[in-house]
Amino acid sequence: MQNIPRIFFDADLEPNKKLPVDKDIVHYMRRVMRRGDCLVFNNGDEFNASLSDDDKSIVIGNKTEHVDPSNNLTLFFAPIKKIEDLLNMATQMGVAVLQPVITKRTVANHINWERQLKIIKEASEQSGRNSVPKLLAPIKFDDIKFDNTFVVADERAGHGMDIENNTDGVEKILIGPEGGFAPEEFEKMNNVKSMSLGKTILRAEVAGVVAIAKVLDK
Repeated sequence: MQNIPRIFFDADLEPNKKLPVDKDIVHYMRRVMRRGDCLVFNNGDEFNASLSDDDKSIVIGNKTEHVDPSNNLTLFFAPIKKIEDLLNMATQMGVAVLQPVITKRTVANHINWERQLKIIKEASEQSGRNSVPKLLAPIKFDDIKFDNTFVVADERAGHGMDIENNTDGVEKILIGPEGGFAPEEFEKMNNVKSMSLGKTILRAEVAGVVAIAKVLDK
């Protein structure tokens, strides 16, 4: 398989359309990848494309048959120190929406969200997605509207508690911060579906990936 550059454009894409291109993309294609053709994508669609002769725009060609491998999951997550790893891997797993949640034990409060968006876009390009996950503004734990489409990745299973796995109809996954959920937060989630991630205590970024995989594998 040819190593063709894949580039996300936050614009409506259609054949024969020209899109202005910045110098970083031109450098990447001409100097790093050493080619003038590429694939561009957005909103679930992918197109063949190429640099114009003057290197000032991307000219969109025909639509490819590549099907977007993304899913409809929303990941609710507490910001963590290794947030870049979490968002990168969640994007590669095909998550549609990323919702930061400020919990009682959240310690990573100063996140550069513009940088995280760049990480997400790059992971989408690398992983063969035709779309980029939507990164929402942080909300407080108490503002979550729990319903029967939620499942909580319950770290108490790693402390010996018997957690009943129930992922039927799940569209939203909630994982906690490095220190886990506070007791009062568990009380508020008493009637929410729970999911065991195994008998060991996982790092938060790993827990997110395992939880997504378990839901997708149901």
